[in-house]
Amino acid sequence: MYMMTATRSGVAAKEVERVIGVAYGTAWRMCHRFRTIMGARERALKGHVEVDETYVGGIHSGKAGRGALGKTPVFGIVERDGEARTFVIRNVRQRTLHLLITKNVEKGSTISSDRFRSYKGLANRGYRHGIVKHSQRQYVNGEFHTQTIEGMWSRLKLSIQGTHIHVAPKYLQKYADEFAFRTTHCKNPHEVMFDHLLRRALMHQ
Repeated sequence: MYMMTATRSGVAAKEVERVIGVAYGTAWRMCHRFRTIMGARERALKGHVEVDETYVGGIHSGKAGRGALGKTPVFGIVERDGEARTFVIRNVRQRTLHLLITKNVEKGSTISSDRFRSYKGLANRGYRHGIVKHSQRQYVNGEFHTQTIEGMWSRLKLSIQGTHIHVAPKYLQKYADEFAFRTTHCKNPHEVMFDHLLRRALMHQ
């Protein structure tokens, strides 16, 4: 458990196998169990949140982002100075994203997003919605930006490329949950992250 919280980019099951002397299958199951605990969701998000989607994996080089062949979409919601959540999804249609937002964010909250068409209409659902126009090289619009959640995506992808090498789509949710947990606790010392994971483990055993 300590190894899962003591590194910035996560730890591979092979490393856990080597350090604690268990079989690879045991180490793999332990790591995934901790990732499941990291993904526990206990309350609605509120205040000012950032929303964004990213695309992970793929079997061909070339086009990146929306429409890239073979990539899996992941949607995220991050509270400013608070909790982060991720959702592996089948599509990025408005209905899909609005449903996740209304289920996870309190009405009356402020939402920052980019101009993606699927975010249109959030004001009609009871949110204060502001956008940044990335296509016009606008990255901050007063209080509105998506830099926090973009940082989470960057750390997730760097970990997959550098630590885990490859993550199958069927397991991607667990890795995304791990980095949402890390984003939630990134401003705390590692001991605090460890303590919080330990408490969650005791609650969900």
